[in-house]
Amino acid sequence: MAATPRASFSDRVLTTLLSLLPTRAISRAAHGLANSRIPWLRRAMIGGFLKLYPAIDMREAAEPDPDRYDSFNAFFTRALAADARPLPEDREQVISPVDGVLGSFGEAHSGQICQTKGMSYDLRALVGPDEAWSAAFLGGSYATFYLAPANYHRVHMPVDGCVRDMRYLPGRLFGVNPMCVRSVPRLFTRNERLVTLFDTAVGPMALIMVGAFIVGGIHTRWAGQICPPHRRIGHTEGYADTTVEQAYYRRGAEMGRFSIGSSVILLFGPGALAWQEKLTAGQPVKLGEAVARLGTGA
Repeated sequence: MAATPRASFSDRVLTTLLSLLPTRAISRAAHGLANSRIPWLRRAMIGGFLKLYPAIDMREAAEPDPDRYDSFNAFFTRALAADARPLPEDREQVISPVDGVLGSFGEAHSGQICQTKGMSYDLRALVGPDEAWSAAFLGGSYATFYLAPANYHRVHMPVDGCVRDMRYLPGRLFGVNPMCVRSVPRLFTRNERLVTLFDTAVGPMALIMVGAFIVGGIHTRWAGQICPPHRRIGHTEGYADTTVEQAYYRRGAEMGRFSIGSSVILLFGPGALAWQEKLTAGQPVKLGEAVARLGTGA
């Protein structure tokens, strides 16, 4: 089991101060600002962001000209060029679903998932009240991926899978950067999140999109915008009317996106995969990079 380091005193002070802010109101305002189409404001936000994060390579984008985006959010959630993230030819390779940083990963023994060194949280609380959902992943594998603001912000399928169901779980909007992960107990079970359950060749997979401070939206291809609004009541969406063709996504296919940075958590059942031996917590990963190999399933 790989874990990120413990929090420092300054980490705890800063996250305590952040927790006192009206995070929902700030996130709603940020969402509105990011979607503004006022030309001078749009250009100022995009230009300022590119100066703040000079490592962003617009040559990787399907539309490399920043001035062609009609809002900051359109720029932020930009698509990649078709050849920007080639996939491994070996279909048994499980790929990273995002560009970002790999956080904790390992096996969910006794229903506990490692958040950071010395801190864990309950699998059942993460996926919601349905015992059947959590039971499918007991003793299975998990991994957390953090998307920094400068990263590409669309989420793709790590393996072939068919959407079975999804559940929106309301919650707080703490930051999910490494400092907050080190400092806020049970962070991923306290934040707003969307849990989507997939059927795969090696059993069930859950892909969890975790909301965060200033995250203005979570979208999926099959249901559109999930939030905002940032609800206080849970919501379950079934797929009885969705055809298999519409609900099935191949490895590497886009399944959703975030507005502003956040985290993705993957869950697989026992025996479904084996992590790559050289993986370490804190290493950068790219969409399409192999992180595990498929097993046989339970």
